[in-house]
Amino acid sequence: MDISGGIQASLSGRYALALFELARNEKKLGPVSASLAALKAALAESADFRTLTSSPLIGRAEGGKAVLATAAAMKLDPLTSNFLGVLARNGRLGQLGAVIRAFNTLAARHRGEITAEVTSARPLDDGQVDAIKDNLKTRFGTDIAVDLNVDPAILGGLVVKVGSRMIDGSIRTKLNTLAQAMKG
Repeated sequence: MDISGGIQASLSGRYALALFELARNEKKLGPVSASLAALKAALAESADFRTLTSSPLIGRAEGGKAVLATAAAMKLDPLTSNFLGVLARNGRLGQLGAVIRAFNTLAARHRGEITAEVTSARPLDDGQVDAIKDNLKTRFGTDIAVDLNVDPAILGGLVVKVGSRMIDGSIRTKLNTLAQAMKG
């Protein structure tokens, strides 16, 4: 069964599909997913790690050594560590965030879920995330995997993207709509 759903059309999608298929075949989807979640958190929290993955000034060899040392320090599973080495050798560390997103989409489809990208102005607690999942499950009739993002620029509320659908309940959008209405 093909679950790639057009993901392989992008460079990051092809890398994610390769990692997903390898993890699935070796029955390591859980450890790889956990390692990628840790990497996503590191990208969000560490400016040094973001620089390591995105700076054109860091060569492939140096980037490879640094990312493998980081993987060892983070205690990532061997498959993910090797994958990071491949990204570094190919000069594709800058694609890491997009690879993680595509991998998560593939993993959710494999589990029979659809993925919703939820952006909030501040981090959500577990109760709020569960309420969002329940609401989306009722609306779409299937299990939902939630990819959480924080963007203080939306001021408040939520922006939810499921496939090509977007529900924008952010304060920023409401204020912009009000401003346009007042201009006449």
